[in-house]
Amino acid sequence: MSAIILAIESSCDETSASVISDGKVLNNIIATQSIHQKYGGVVPELASRAHQQNITKVVQEALQEANIQKSCLKAVAFTRGPGLSGPLLVGVSFAKAFALGLNLPLIEVNHMEAHVLAHFIDDPKPSFPFLCLTVSGGHTQIVLVEDYLKMKVLGETQDDAVGEAFDKAAKLLDLPYPGGHLIDKYASSGNPSAFKFPKTEMPGLKFSFSGIKTALLYFLRDNSLKDPDFVKNNFNDICASYQDALIMMLLSKLKKAAKETGISQIAIAGGVSANSYLRKKLEEFSLQHKWKVFIPAFEYCTDNAGMIAIAAHFKYLEGQFVGQDVTPDPRLRI
Repeated sequence: MSAIILAIESSCDETSASVISDGKVLNNIIATQSIHQKYGGVVPELASRAHQQNITKVVQEALQEANIQKSCLKAVAFTRGPGLSGPLLVGVSFAKAFALGLNLPLIEVNHMEAHVLAHFIDDPKPSFPFLCLTVSGGHTQIVLVEDYLKMKVLGETQDDAVGEAFDKAAKLLDLPYPGGHLIDKYASSGNPSAFKFPKTEMPGLKFSFSGIKTALLYFLRDNSLKDPDFVKNNFNDICASYQDALIMMLLSKLKKAAKETGISQIAIAGGVSANSYLRKKLEEFSLQHKWKVFIPAFEYCTDNAGMIAIAAHFKYLEGQFVGQDVTPDPRLRI
């Protein structure tokens, strides 16, 4: 059983809609909110208002671009969580009203599971079981994926997510928000071995990134006191060295997980999976450890409705629908 589904994503500051037909994602419309740049981070109330302004437009554009009439839809999918309460509420409320008006069933989607399932939008696609390193501004996890709808978190961060560690560094270096991709950009011209930043050692497959953020803060402060031009003269090397420490913390745990499980199919997902250095080092690890690596297209790394759509497709096939009494769950877990 397959059908045409409308999917909506509104977990943070991207308003997105997508149409999927028989498992094929037809489009992926995204409205980005630029208002948060001057605040150096996402302001939930402003994000909620922007979602209200954008959601009707992106849904209409998704349907029109796919040349799909509302009467052809068989279900409406939405991100239930995790995410910010206000933005999630906008998406959930719109989806419920849209579905109610057309007498369509609802499909709730876990945002983090959708990041993993983004690997099934385009070829090549991993086979089960595989490990997925999910890395974003809010999450850092190693997930054992046994089937489309059967996943287990093997390890995760105990404090900050790696994406937050990138954005915090960017703020300390006076780069505009969001600055994680700018760290990657400047690092490409720097020496990753120029400076040493401490890599927090956690038991098992757990991560911790609060320590390295604090280390960077004091590193910049202490060296700037000695030489006011230190940061300016070593900018690229600082970015490269800090980024190298973060990426190696990720990959060392991924290597440990692969060894413990005996799984050699490895995937990455989430906004930080767009990082060029992570992609490069993962390819190097794949050669060293004989992994088969899967890296999503850039448009499916950040928050988007395409990944919500593919997740909804698999839930539709299993008849996993929810009622109109469903509410957002900002702390939803895999």
